[in-house]
Amino acid sequence: MKRIIFLFTVLVIPFITLLSQSNKKDSPMIEKSVFGKMKDGKEVYMYTLKNKPGAEAKIITYGATVVSITAPDRNGKYADVTLGYDNLEGYENGTGYLGALVGRYANRIAGAKFTLDGKTYLLSANEGKNQLHGGKTGFSKDLWKAEPIEGKAGPALKLTLVSPDGDQGYPGKVTLQVIYTLTNDNELRIDYKGTTDKTTILNPTHHSYFNLTGVFTNTILNHQVKIDADYYTPIDKESIPTGKIEKVEDTPLDFRKLTTIGSRINDNFEQLKLANGYDFNYVLNNYNGKVREVADVYEPTTGRYLQIFTDQPGLQFYTGNFLSETPVGKNGVAYKFRTGFAMEAEHYPNSPNEPEWPSVVLKPGQTYRQTTIYKFSTK
Repeated sequence: MKRIIFLFTVLVIPFITLLSQSNKKDSPMIEKSVFGKMKDGKEVYMYTLKNKPGAEAKIITYGATVVSITAPDRNGKYADVTLGYDNLEGYENGTGYLGALVGRYANRIAGAKFTLDGKTYLLSANEGKNQLHGGKTGFSKDLWKAEPIEGKAGPALKLTLVSPDGDQGYPGKVTLQVIYTLTNDNELRIDYKGTTDKTTILNPTHHSYFNLTGVFTNTILNHQVKIDADYYTPIDKESIPTGKIEKVEDTPLDFRKLTTIGSRINDNFEQLKLANGYDFNYVLNNYNGKVREVADVYEPTTGRYLQIFTDQPGLQFYTGNFLSETPVGKNGVAYKFRTGFAMEAEHYPNSPNEPEWPSVVLKPGQTYRQTTIYKFSTK
């Protein structure tokens, strides 16, 4: 018996320990920490998702905000590729929606009002007379409830928010669930699920600013972009869609082939001047409610390559035209003009006031769903 115990101790236990350590090393991980306290004293938590290849995504419960995503360059070196802040104060005071989950309605609603079933709803205006990204205290300023989950594709975080009836002027109590998954294919996958107890409108999106150089003092003007869209929605001087849908062909807004952002951004094109750069909704091709690849971004100095997949009809391409140096960003970097770009998958801006455009109406008994994926690789 002593000999059996000796052999078990010498041979079996070290093997089990080694196997356990190996599995632990290869397993996805989720770590939780305190990120800060809101002005009302509520704690905000940060969850760090780590996948098998070594990528990380840091997400906080304030605004369901993605603080950072790391991605490898062509030499395998990982770097953070998303703009953000080192502390909660930056997110509370910032106006750029860096990394946030925005809603109830992403993008702009003209006059901060819309009519639904014969009733006009007045919303909180936060961009002149219009509403942008859900109003003065939209989803991006709310504290979400978080639950870490282990998915087959990689570590995931489920965040839930209950928006009460009348929130920012919107009808209905809306419950929105968002699951961020950092897959082992280096994708940040975002799955949305929403319900309401009254007929309402719902159109959330994710608002990370990317800079694939991994150096936030660099501009994004040398990034190359491709967007699968033959049409876009022109804007007026307040960046509200005119209601028309026009071709991108023969305009600086044509990104149907990989094109360097800075090559035409200063062209004497009226729409570019109105937006101070690129800030346009693209009418995506092949919209059928299913996930498909809609855009690509390539950064030639690092080889980082970003692909965007979504089931949405529109994609807002924004080149950081109004980034300001305050509040100061991560690692003391003051984000300057055009040092980040956003690719926001969503319905068209001002759709509630454009009945011919894809509907954003959500009724009791229905479920809002969206999937958007940001996939990182190299080439």
